[in-house]
Amino acid sequence: MKTIAISGSLRGDVGKRDAKELRYEGKVPAVLYGGKSQLHFSVLATDLKPVVYTPDVHFVELTVGDVTAQAIIQDIQFHPLTEQMLHVDFMELNAGKPLVMEIPVKLTGTSPGVKVGGKLIQKLRKLRVKALPDSIPQYVEISLETLEVGKSVRVGDLKFPDFAITNNVDDTIVSVGMSRALKQAEQDAKGK
Repeated sequence: MKTIAISGSLRGDVGKRDAKELRYEGKVPAVLYGGKSQLHFSVLATDLKPVVYTPDVHFVELTVGDVTAQAIIQDIQFHPLTEQMLHVDFMELNAGKPLVMEIPVKLTGTSPGVKVGGKLIQKLRKLRVKALPDSIPQYVEISLETLEVGKSVRVGDLKFPDFAITNNVDDTIVSVGMSRALKQAEQDAKGK
């Protein structure tokens, strides 16, 4: 898991006016939860871009004043029209305490069902994973090597030793359906 260092400045005031001024200066108001107490600070929006605008999962080493903490981004609020970052919530990591994160799904291999004309349908691009910070994967890898037409991979089909997936066990992650061409070929074969 990659760690990105970000430094912030403590906030004296935590009101709306102060937050608006910070955004005008190119900063984003932020809060660090999960430690002994909440820490209100601001971060440059440009420093957050490598962590926010990526499909990868990153740990963040936050330095605010004399406080240094390992954290993850828990939540981000964006302006509905301008997509400007309005607020960021960080969660401090505790080595002995499991956390839940959305992790991207990575499909590997080629499905035999797709080779014969089936259509690959990916329904979930991220999965909720519960694990200790050291065991959080960069992505959840799913092999397509055995996926035939009409078959699917569900959350309940996946088992990993270091982490648990907390989505509903019946949720379909990826499946191979019949394409129109394959349906037509099958109907033509029955018609003869």
